[in-house]
Amino acid sequence: MTQSKTQPQSSKKPEINWPAALMLTLTPLAALILLPIYLWSHSISLSTWCIFALFLAWNGLGITAGYHRLWAHRTYEASWLVRLFLMIGGTMAIQNSVLYWASGHRTHHQHVDDVDKDPYSAKRGFWFSHIGWMLRNFPSSESNYKNAPDLTRDPMVMFQHNHYVPLILLSNFGLPALVGSAVGDFWGVMLMAGLVRLVVSHHVTFFINSLAHMFGSQPYTDENTARDNPWLALVTWGEGYHNFHHIFQYDYRNGVKWWQFDPTKWLILSLSKIGLTRNLKRIPSLTIVHAEVAMKFKRAEQKLSSSAAVYGLDMKYDLEQIRQKFNAEYDAFSETMNEWVKLKEQAFQLKKQAVSDRIGHLEQGLKVELSQIEARVRAHGKNLEAAFNGFALLKS
Repeated sequence: MTQSKTQPQSSKKPEINWPAALMLTLTPLAALILLPIYLWSHSISLSTWCIFALFLAWNGLGITAGYHRLWAHRTYEASWLVRLFLMIGGTMAIQNSVLYWASGHRTHHQHVDDVDKDPYSAKRGFWFSHIGWMLRNFPSSESNYKNAPDLTRDPMVMFQHNHYVPLILLSNFGLPALVGSAVGDFWGVMLMAGLVRLVVSHHVTFFINSLAHMFGSQPYTDENTARDNPWLALVTWGEGYHNFHHIFQYDYRNGVKWWQFDPTKWLILSLSKIGLTRNLKRIPSLTIVHAEVAMKFKRAEQKLSSSAAVYGLDMKYDLEQIRQKFNAEYDAFSETMNEWVKLKEQAFQLKKQAVSDRIGHLEQGLKVELSQIEARVRAHGKNLEAAFNGFALLKS
């Protein structure tokens, strides 16, 4: 008898992970108690609010630009100064070491939604994917660094991993104490930039494991639970475009559209202009458009099938017309993609024959043709939407 993939293999509860359980329960409890007491007799100064915001941003970018896009996915390379800055910010966030975090995240991508292998599978519910997976020693969360040989060879990563506890004490107590003393508001900064910042930072990050797999759109793939959620992007430094990320995990961008809020992307790109980051990985735009349009065709086919079942013979003629338009557009789309494959092969052959004097001219010609194909792929998607808009009006 095969094991169902919607339920974990064992119903026996693993042992409590006491360090994580105590931290994740006591820190929010302390914030809820201490903040009102402090506000009863004190006000929070503008400088303290600014320090709180700066430390929160440092934490957030340490996780998104550092732990996630730099170390877990290797979407770009960075100078030692940038890596040190991001590592300190990530350490302050107390989400374990780079090695543990990145290795676990690679496992998440490899086994996304598998209730037995994904460390924070959304199919085990909001509570589990948000925080529950850290409260007990689940087998899926056991550290296994076989998928991170690049990180075990990184001296900075291994220094942090081997000295993690003293580093989190220095970053979470030493830094706020130092800054608080400097601005003359020791306890205010310790409370806001130390304790409250940590609690906010925790749950904002955890939203990506939970809410970003439950609420939002799926414009690129429906093969997993990941969603694009622009509201989450506003509070997670651009990580809310999670459907894009799960299909194109090696792109340094999450918000790939120019208008999408992704400050992590902007930071990485800006640093590349002054030589502090390099080798930024980007998925070709035509590959992205292909995924979008392919999803539109998939949903169109699903709508046609469901409409045929609902409306039956009453709409048979109209549905047949829509299906003919769908099939014609899909055939055109397939032909366009075949041309794209041929052009990619030409580009590959061109690089092999780089000794040719005409390579610059030929490359430019290929770029023009690829641009034309991208425009045609976008047009296929618009034509499909127009056909179904007409169908919606017809039904009404």
